Amino acid sequence: MDWTDRVLDLEVGPIAHGGHCVARFGDGHGRVVFVRHALPGERVRAVVTEDAGGAFCRADAIAVLRPAPTRVEAPCPWARAGGCGGCDLQHATPAAQRALKADVVREQLRRLAGIDREVEVEELPGGALGWRQRVRLAVDDEGRAGLRAHRSHEVLPIADCLLAPAGTLPPLLAHRFTPGSEVEVAVDADGVVHTDSDDTAGTAGRTVQRAAGREWMLSPGTFWQVHPALADTLATVVGKWADAPRGGTAWDLYGGVGLFAAVLAGQVGRDGVVTVVESSRRAVEDGRAALADLSQVDWRVGRVERVLSGLTGRPDVVVADPPRKGLGASLVDALCARAPERVVHVACDPAALARDVALFAERGYRLAELRAFDAFPMTHHMECVALLTRT
Repeated sequence: MDWTDRVLDLEVGPIAHGGHCVARFGDGHGRVVFVRHALPGERVRAVVTEDAGGAFCRADAIAVLRPAPTRVEAPCPWARAGGCGGCDLQHATPAAQRALKADVVREQLRRLAGIDREVEVEELPGGALGWRQRVRLAVDDEGRAGLRAHRSHEVLPIADCLLAPAGTLPPLLAHRFTPGSEVEVAVDADGVVHTDSDDTAGTAGRTVQRAAGREWMLSPGTFWQVHPALADTLATVVGKWADAPRGGTAWDLYGGVGLFAAVLAGQVGRDGVVTVVESSRRAVEDGRAALADLSQVDWRVGRVERVLSGLTGRPDVVVADPPRKGLGASLVDALCARAPERVVHVACDPAALARDVALFAERGYRLAELRAFDAFPMTHHMECVALLTRT
């Protein structure tokens, strides 16, 4: 069975994790079709873009036969069938995008953790366009920078990206770069545009970023949140829920440059200890420089899985901001064995978060609080923060 390039008329069902909606084609239950650029309740005509011959295939909506009330015209011409892989939801109002993302979080918690919970995805300041302060561009065989097509290595010759601050990308897109390379563009807290590529190796300057009342000078390529309001937002929520005691012990796992460590250090004071575990040596060097005045911060360079076994004592609170795959069973086991009173889990993938919440529940921790933020408008991505407390 291979339906590639076949055109289907579909009644579109609910949003699914990953930016597409679920439809079925055929009698009875039919075959599952994951449709991009559609909205729940719509009737669309879609072309099948991928079909491995299994229980499902992938398609792009190419015509809307019955639009949803929340459908709008996408502001970017590349947010369409066969277009850029970055934006999944430009065809919905910003409020509708947040509602769809809330549906995804709610469904992942129900399906993977057995938790029925109302979820709100909160809007961040700044609007739905012009927020992305870091963009990674791909370079084609002719040296032109652009963005990749959805699930493809093809580089699209864009003139601009509306998610980036206005005026940031057009001057760079006029340049030629090393074919096959990548270009990272970052706008810092002072509005200065920094470019890091094979052609600027060793010459890209440090970027200045500010959050939680402090300032960081970051080396090229060091991670910082792409939405300008997210770092401060996360620092505030993490600080409130961590509530580390004076003189206590806090662990900041996958701690990066120490955004959360700065907040935790203020809570434990000079007599407490905040241990940061981070695998990127460059991030740790930048973090040490930024938090040089906080002697209670102890930096450990290495993978969390390896460093954790060498940490002694019982932490009062653990803050974890793992990669997209989440913590997983072995790390959850290791953390619960130390019996912290609270775990603050920061997650960019709602499915991974739900799986981790289920693992913590099996080990005696309940989901006490949850907040979700629309940190990536126009896309299916979001950022969640969960508080898990020992029962």
